[in-house]
Amino acid sequence: MPQLILHWFASPPALATVAGILAALALALYLYNAVRLTVIDFRSHLLPNRILGPWFIAALVLLGAAALLAGEPMILLRMVLGAMILFVGYLVLHLIAPAGMGLGDVKLAAVLGLYLGFLSYTHLLWATAFAFIVGALWSIALLLARKVTLRSSVAFGPFMLVGAAVALAVAG
Repeated sequence: MPQLILHWFASPPALATVAGILAALALALYLYNAVRLTVIDFRSHLLPNRILGPWFIAALVLLGAAALLAGEPMILLRMVLGAMILFVGYLVLHLIAPAGMGLGDVKLAAVLGLYLGFLSYTHLLWATAFAFIVGALWSIALLLARKVTLRSSVAFGPFMLVGAAVALAVAG
């Protein structure tokens, strides 16, 4: 994502520059909320709607406007589809194993789908895979250290956020 923002900043038209600014603001919002939600989820195993709802709307507006101003409306469509794909995927996991995947994770998936869809469908795949791999490794480490049991729950939101952050930082 940083590469795309820099590309838009380097483009001569003023609209592309504004698009870069909006995308940079969306990225700053990501970082701010990722830190907040990571702390909250590790402490309470909750991802509050009071953060997720406004974040979803702000990301949709900022990234959607950036895409339109840059003259790339297909990015907006891919964002919305990315949000839907991750939302439905995580919702299915929640319905299969409600104790293993909370609704907060499902809602966070929709937000992350906007960001990842902004770049590509491949970013959706890699972010999700990375989140599950790192989450599994963390859980195994906690089990080996006897900090949790097989019946314990582990906050998954932080791993979703890290997976998405890594994918956002990697060029398409």
